[in-house]
Amino acid sequence: MTDINTFVGKSKLLKIPTTYKTLKGTSEGQYKEKGSKFIGIAQNCEDEEEAKVLLDKWRNDHYQARHLCWAYRFGIQKDVYRANDDGEPSNSAGAPILGQIQSYDLTNVLIGVVRYYGGTKLGVGGLINAYRTGAKEAIENGKIITETVKDRFKLFFDYADMPHIMNDVKESDAEIKEQTFEHDCYLRIAIKIEQSPLLQEQLKKYNSLKIEKIGTF
Repeated sequence: MTDINTFVGKSKLLKIPTTYKTLKGTSEGQYKEKGSKFIGIAQNCEDEEEAKVLLDKWRNDHYQARHLCWAYRFGIQKDVYRANDDGEPSNSAGAPILGQIQSYDLTNVLIGVVRYYGGTKLGVGGLINAYRTGAKEAIENGKIITETVKDRFKLFFDYADMPHIMNDVKESDAEIKEQTFEHDCYLRIAIKIEQSPLLQEQLKKYNSLKIEKIGTF
């Protein structure tokens, strides 16, 4: 059973999970029906901006495909989700893909299913089965992991402070998700909730540093 942290608001009790299930990296699956080929692509993904970049890449990789239908779900409360049929009949593609994300109880995940048309129409029922199976194969060919909920931050600072800030971040055991070291430096990090206050306190000594909290997930 998932551990729960409880936070008391002004008038409401909010329960926040401390773990969630997601995918590690990228995985693919394939399904064929009446000449059409459906390629499922599943990937760990944390927000809509990242999803847009991935979808653009998948469209470019499969530029000859007829459709790229997709769905995502984000957040530790699993309350941010969307599905897209990309020109297929309504609810015949995106919804079945989203259904597989829900069936495996995943979040922070994007799944796309590319269709190469084989010349024969499958009907709505056939499409639902094909897109569902493509998504399922991609999930099952990947690795489902249990992720610890973390605080996520963006750090902006001067290059002169870079070695000291990097040292503090590494000693805190924070995970560096993205980094840029130029005249102006940037880090995107994830840190366990219980370790977050101490790191934030340590970083206060750097005048050049600006911290932006992305969220907790």
